[in-house]
Amino acid sequence: MPSEKIREGTYILLYLNPRKTFLVKVEKDKEFHTHKGFIKLGELIGKSFGTKVLSSTGVEFTVLKPTIRDYIFKSLRKTQIIYPKDIALIILFSGIGPGSRVVEAGTGTGALTCALAYYVKPRGHVYSYEVRAELIETAQKNIERAGLAKYVTIRNRDVTAGIEEKNVDAVVLDMATPWLVVPHAYEALKPSGSFVSFSPTIEQVIKTVEALKTNGFVGIETFECLLRGMQVEKGRTRPHTLMTGHTGYLTFARKASKNER
Repeated sequence: MPSEKIREGTYILLYLNPRKTFLVKVEKDKEFHTHKGFIKLGELIGKSFGTKVLSSTGVEFTVLKPTIRDYIFKSLRKTQIIYPKDIALIILFSGIGPGSRVVEAGTGTGALTCALAYYVKPRGHVYSYEVRAELIETAQKNIERAGLAKYVTIRNRDVTAGIEEKNVDAVVLDMATPWLVVPHAYEALKPSGSFVSFSPTIEQVIKTVEALKTNGFVGIETFECLLRGMQVEKGRTRPHTLMTGHTGYLTFARKASKNER
C-alpha cells in the first residue's frame, strides 16, 4: 500500500521530542515558527508522513500524521477534558464501535466527543448535549479540526429535561448530576445498551449507582484508572516521578427489561 502524502489543508504533527510536538495545518505560503527555527509548510506538500525535515536553524523534526490522541491533547480548551486513559475504558467497556449511535452530555470543549465520533464512523453518529452555549463554538472548532463534524450533532439543551434520540447504543455522561439523567437514559437506550458516567467525586457515583439500581440497569461497575509512565534509559529505568493519578470515577451499566429483572 503506497504511503499517504501530505496535502494542503491537512493537519500534521511536527515531532521534536516527547515533550515538544506541534499540531499544525499545512498551508502553502505559511511558515511555522518554533524556538528551534521555522519550517516552510508549503515545502511539505506531496511528501510522505514520517519524513524528516530541517528547520531554518538546522534542527530536525519528524512529520507525523496526527492520531485522535493528538487532536484530543491539543484541543482548544475552556474546560477540563477527560483524559485518554479514561476515554479508552469508556470506548472498550461500553462496546462503542463503527455504526454505534451514542448520546453524550455534556459536550464541554469536545475532547470526548471527538473520540466517540472517531470510533463510531463511518456509519454511526454522536448526539452531544451541552447546556452552556458559550462552549459549543469551541467544541465545534475542535471537532471540525479533527475531521469528524459529519458524525456529530450538538444540541444546546439540558439533558436532564429529556433525551430526544431513541434506540441508541450508548449514553455517555460527563456532568455534575448524572443521576438525574438515568431515567432518560433508560428510555433512550436499546435493550442491553450501555450507560457510562464520568464523575470526579465518590458522592456523585453513589447517587448515580442508586439511580441505576432503581431504573432497570444491571452489570453496574465503577472503576478508577491510574496511569504511570516509565523513564526508560539503560541503567536508569524507573517510574516517572510525576503521574496522572486520580481524574475521576467511571461507572458502567447495561439496560435490562424491567419486567425480566
